[in-house]
Amino acid sequence: MRSLFLLALLCLDLTTLAPAQDQTLPPKQRFHLYLLVGQSNMAGRGKVSPEDQQAHPRVLMLNQAGQWVPAIDPMHFDKPAVVGVGPGRSCGLLMAEADPTVTIGLIPCAVGGSPIDTWLPGAFDAPTKTHPWDDALKRALPALEVGTLKGILWHQGESDSKPELAPSYEGKLHDLIARFRSVLNAPNAPFIAGQMGQFAESPWSADKILVDQAHQSLPQKVPFTAFVSAEDLNHKGDQVHFDAAAARELGRRYAKAFQALTAPADK
Repeated sequence: MRSLFLLALLCLDLTTLAPAQDQTLPPKQRFHLYLLVGQSNMAGRGKVSPEDQQAHPRVLMLNQAGQWVPAIDPMHFDKPAVVGVGPGRSCGLLMAEADPTVTIGLIPCAVGGSPIDTWLPGAFDAPTKTHPWDDALKRALPALEVGTLKGILWHQGESDSKPELAPSYEGKLHDLIARFRSVLNAPNAPFIAGQMGQFAESPWSADKILVDQAHQSLPQKVPFTAFVSAEDLNHKGDQVHFDAAAARELGRRYAKAFQALTAPADK
């Protein structure tokens, strides 16, 4: 009897110490995945409020440990001391509301401060000690075994708004899109580019205008792409990063752009 009692205690201890398990996932075709890539404004720097941590049963995220868990902010983990509210969660919520038959899976992969050259295979981002492109694929490829890629959300460009980098940005962006689609075996995956912050206190340089033009011209130059405006969105006081309300609104604009891009032609 005593041995049975000790065995029960041991089982209880093991249960208590066991890591959290993944959510129960829907069939692959009804698990819609969105890759969140770019730099800090995609990762999110807005102040987290209780509303940002309310779980939705059909909006999940792939956490740093590779588990599917409820999507709450902060979602990213590139710079834990400063990460906050980004556009990913609000985009996912709107996509879930639009189709009650699917579950949304968000894959956070953005890296604050990363220039587009660090989104090349094998490239190293020294400040974060990460390999943005390689690390994103290590997360995205296993996710595709259980879900279906529906879109790639990109917000980046501030680090390339420099005289020595801006002129070559457009070609690198087009190459990035082609590589994502090729490696993820999704040739028609929608790619949505968000606009950098337009703040009155910080007028754009000629180099930033050039990078912005590369984003805005995507729909005319690359199939299945869209551009999301950041007009009238506020910063958090640093003239670089969107505040929480702006990040949420940007996410909703991403969702609406995706819906417009993928709407049937006869509607």
